[in-house]
Amino acid sequence: MSALSLLLVLLAVASTTLSVNPGVTVRLTDKGLQYGKQLGIAAMQEKLKSIQIPDFSGSERVSPIGKVKYSLTNIQLVNVGLPRSAVALVPGTGVRLTIGDAFMNLHGNWRVKYLRVIKDSGSFDVNVNGLTISTSIVVKSDATGRPVVSSTNCVASVASAKVKFHGGASWLYNLFSKFINKALRNALQKQICPLVDKTVTGLNPKLQTLNVLAKVDKYAEIEYSMVSSPVISQSTLDLNLKGQFYNIGKHQEPPFTPAAFSLPSQNNNMVYMALSAFTANSAGFVYNKAGVLSLYITDDMVPKGSPFRLNTKTFGVFIPQIAKQYPGLMMKLLLRAENSPTITFQPKNATAVATATVTAYAIQSNGTLSPLFILNLESSVSADVYVRGLNIAGRLTLNQLKLSVGTSYVGQFQVGVLDSVLRMVLKVVVIPIVNVQLDKGYPLPAIGKMNLVNPQLQIMKDYMLIGTDVNFTG
Repeated sequence: MSALSLLLVLLAVASTTLSVNPGVTVRLTDKGLQYGKQLGIAAMQEKLKSIQIPDFSGSERVSPIGKVKYSLTNIQLVNVGLPRSAVALVPGTGVRLTIGDAFMNLHGNWRVKYLRVIKDSGSFDVNVNGLTISTSIVVKSDATGRPVVSSTNCVASVASAKVKFHGGASWLYNLFSKFINKALRNALQKQICPLVDKTVTGLNPKLQTLNVLAKVDKYAEIEYSMVSSPVISQSTLDLNLKGQFYNIGKHQEPPFTPAAFSLPSQNNNMVYMALSAFTANSAGFVYNKAGVLSLYITDDMVPKGSPFRLNTKTFGVFIPQIAKQYPGLMMKLLLRAENSPTITFQPKNATAVATATVTAYAIQSNGTLSPLFILNLESSVSADVYVRGLNIAGRLTLNQLKLSVGTSYVGQFQVGVLDSVLRMVLKVVVIPIVNVQLDKGYPLPAIGKMNLVNPQLQIMKDYMLIGTDVNFTG
């Protein structure tokens, strides 16, 4: 059921919000479509097992005995099979589901009366063959960007329904079985499409599990609502999602918009997810607005085995006036982002550039902070991005660092002497802290109990591409 739910999410063909460039695109390939069909047909087969044929009766004139009154009761479905099925994308429209050569076996009881006084009874079996079902699936978006599904243009037909009587004078009653065959065939045909409709609409509770608004942490959430109708070809379906980070409870748009991007023609996996640089940059914008891109660095955060200590004695080696003016004091650094970081994706390369200030303080014996200097910092980091469960995660490595003096409270000094110190602070203190957070990951678009199978991630121009198979555990 869940796999079919995912399929139907991707088949949203009705009106959605105003079309804009997406931050995230999810592509369903023919391989994914066929996987969804397999589980969807299994769900349909289970639903058809709930067919209930009501008791019915009638009368027919049978030579040579004359008028025969009959009744069929306690009709039970014994078996149902859907050996042949197909699902196909209709470009620009949606999906068409067809089922052919289906069969059913039923069992029940019969009773007849003729010549006014003669009564007889027994059991019967019915073999239903040549059952065909065809329906279109339509998906609309609700007010929250979640899909709501329904079926339309359902047509069901039964080629034959052959009854075989057992017990009593069955050989005689089989002579008028053709009348019973027609009645059973009509009764079955009336029930099939309503059951198909119930199977499709029964997916709506599953579809409501789509993480249209996925919480990341106490600061941020990601919106995965649909921003346009899907783009459907004969072999793929692209679902366009907003893919934007927001501050929780305050949805402020960033001063940039998603750029258009296109996915490569790959079809080895069931699903491809493309996450644009816009999505990553919206995360930087949100965390900067939340005021969390700052960090106080103290000596206890420096590895114990490091010869470098965060005190005026160590810094006095590089800037002697610090040791003279503030002898024997511990220090504290405040690293604060000046702007949101800029993240770019190039083939096989993800980088982030950030500008920040580093303010150094001497900690007086009474706890007062005495400012020493303020440095302007420009840094570039590389990102190793990977998939962890249903999250996208990463790890940073420092590339380049450029320093300049913003303000000095201890006289003039050459900023170059602090280059190695700041590199060490970034590498052994700041970046490991950031990597712990990045390793927790950020939720990908998902539905129900979905699992990614052997996901592979590629860095492309302007976006990251995850190719994966999927399965569902419920």
